[in-house]
Amino acid sequence: MTADNVKALVITGFGLNCEKETSAAFEMCGAKAYQVHLNDLLAGKDNINNYHILAFIGGFSFGDHIGSGTVFANKVKFKLKEDLAKFIDSGKLVIGICNGFQTLTRLGLAPALFGKQFEQQVALAHNDSGVFRDDWINMVANAASKCVFTKGIKTIRMPIRHGEGKFVADPEIIEEIEKNNQVVLRYAAADGSKANGFPENPNGSINDIAGICDTTGRVFGLMPHPEAFLSPFNAPDWQKQQMEGKLPEFGEGKAIFENAVRYITENF
Repeated sequence: MTADNVKALVITGFGLNCEKETSAAFEMCGAKAYQVHLNDLLAGKDNINNYHILAFIGGFSFGDHIGSGTVFANKVKFKLKEDLAKFIDSGKLVIGICNGFQTLTRLGLAPALFGKQFEQQVALAHNDSGVFRDDWINMVANAASKCVFTKGIKTIRMPIRHGEGKFVADPEIIEEIEKNNQVVLRYAAADGSKANGFPENPNGSINDIAGICDTTGRVFGLMPHPEAFLSPFNAPDWQKQQMEGKLPEFGEGKAIFENAVRYITENF
């Protein structure tokens, strides 16, 4: 399969607001992105299994009522559960970004330990700071992770914008995802060393966890926004980079989507 045959589904609606950037990310990598309202999926006007990559995007679905991602996840779970299970079992890819990550955790699609799908095992709680955080952060990637989306990435920076981004779980769950190398990204200092509390870890996440995957490495959730760093001019220090002759061609977030499109072209 060639990249222009890869179809990415970007679910929209009900307070989600990152559809254009997420679609642009996939299309920059040669894929075709389709923005489909959740209601059309729930009504059977379209089916997620018509696509190769599924994106749960950022925003504030249903105003974050009852907790971020909860209402959205419940609608998906009780209407599209069988379609979603079929999609994942067929070897396709799922990414959840910010609100989408919150949705994934509430759906139980990540980390999906012990072969259990649709059973919540982790959560994203209110930031320790008690306020919404909008900033740029640095992360290190776990080279031992199976995650498709982060292959070849060592360090990466992205913007964050969330009020409920603190990764929490029971100790035995944390132990299991660490043992399985399902922790994909960790908040870090600018030089890649361990985060020294706030603001390097912007929300108080256990073990500095910024993103995790399921046991297959094909379902990936993260709080930072890779789709918001597609251009080098998105970065707060682009002028300094330009003056030093170090301005890259693309923003660092593009690599996440390149890996996804490449995986589909190689496996379908």
